[in-house]
Amino acid sequence: MKYNSTRGEKAGISSAEAIKKGMAADGGLYMPESIPNLTLDELKSLCSLSYAERAAEILSKFLTDYDRGAIDEICAKAYSESKFGKNAAPCVSLGDSMNILELWHGPTCAFKDMALQIMPLLLSKALEMTGEKRTACILVATSGDTGKAALEGYKDVDKTKIMVFYPENGVSIMQKRQMATQEGGNVNVASIKGNFDDAQSAVKSIFANRELADEIKASTFLSSANSINWGRLAPQIAYYVSAYCDMAVSGRIELGDKINVCVPTGNFGNIFAAYIARAMGLPINKLICASNTNNILTDFLADGVYDRNRRFYTTMSPSMDILISSNLERLLFVLCGPEETRGYMQALKQDGKYSISAKAKAEIDRAFAGGWCSEDETGATIKDIFEEYHYLCDTHTAVAVKTAKDYMSKTADGLQMLIASTASPYKFAGNVYAALTGVHPEDEFEAIDLLSDYSGTEVPAGLAGLRDKTVRFTTVLERDDMERAVKEFIGK
Repeated sequence: MKYNSTRGEKAGISSAEAIKKGMAADGGLYMPESIPNLTLDELKSLCSLSYAERAAEILSKFLTDYDRGAIDEICAKAYSESKFGKNAAPCVSLGDSMNILELWHGPTCAFKDMALQIMPLLLSKALEMTGEKRTACILVATSGDTGKAALEGYKDVDKTKIMVFYPENGVSIMQKRQMATQEGGNVNVASIKGNFDDAQSAVKSIFANRELADEIKASTFLSSANSINWGRLAPQIAYYVSAYCDMAVSGRIELGDKINVCVPTGNFGNIFAAYIARAMGLPINKLICASNTNNILTDFLADGVYDRNRRFYTTMSPSMDILISSNLERLLFVLCGPEETRGYMQALKQDGKYSISAKAKAEIDRAFAGGWCSEDETGATIKDIFEEYHYLCDTHTAVAVKTAKDYMSKTADGLQMLIASTASPYKFAGNVYAALTGVHPEDEFEAIDLLSDYSGTEVPAGLAGLRDKTVRFTTVLERDDMERAVKEFIGK
């Protein structure tokens, strides 16, 4: 399996090279030359396997230059019981047709762990396979969860450094504390004055800076842990396949039955992974893209116009507070090819908007539906789900639940709905507790204890001791200072 850029560079590189580089030289994202097939017979055989074994089967279809034994070993280590418990991605049934895919049982209590516990292992192997002697400096822009998950995944990994940037006022108190207290000798964290899109655009500019690359090339090269890196996105495909298998094993569906999948979406990577699973042959009817008040993707799916020239909202679901959805570029590449995609990306950079062709819009309509959820509706959904099912969900999952219920009410297609639950409710304890009780705790750590007492649920180990950890990182940067900070970090 070879990989090329979404913007036309015919790189023809291996998956190891794609994972090592992160982004293509022309600014595009790497995509495989073809999408491998997944048959019903293969799905049936996967049903009897563990999560790690299922993930190895799926990844082996994309990472064909990796030794299969190495993939098995990497998956077993990444998804071990010590990190994720007995089931890395359990599927919980609510009512007759809702199924919650819990993706937050890893070390940092967010779905990003599902990819970022395995990605450092894939990168380390890639460095070995490609004969790379230099240090990989991983740069990350985060709207919250990616930062901590990447820091934890790359902490003290040999021949790597990692620097994370997050918007100063655009993440939750809990997310900020997780990053600011990160341990490890090869890590660095800074907040920036601006929003996530500012951080993401600046990081992309640093990657595209040829002068910087030449300056550091003797000892270091830059790579990414965001979902622009194929090594981050590919592992996410596995959990949709695994969830389908679990639904079949539990009797919620028969093998071959179609399901709908709803994903709370900001950067489009998580739902694009589900799209890839669908393209492989996983029986998915519709992919429902759930947005918060920053509903740029909802509008795009409705009218085919992507327009970032709009008001930016800071919400209680901060990981979705995004107006530039980077992984949408991969979908455009699949539907339109590299030339059209390159034109759309140029228009987005120059004018902040683009309109896709009627043909591409028709293809999107066949696979996707969109919806969004207001702040009031998010809070009301948290309360409704807890009162009806005694199930506690976080603010992002609530957006997806509301959007999924709206879709089910509108279409009444009778299919089972799989909803991606992307974070532990305790990562957003203040907002979740306020939604349940109407009381807004003054202290986020007090909110954890109040939420546990109120709901009768246990605080995850990864968050329980966070209050008393030492804060290591307090730097606040202007966007224009980010490149200088990277240089200083590399020089250490």
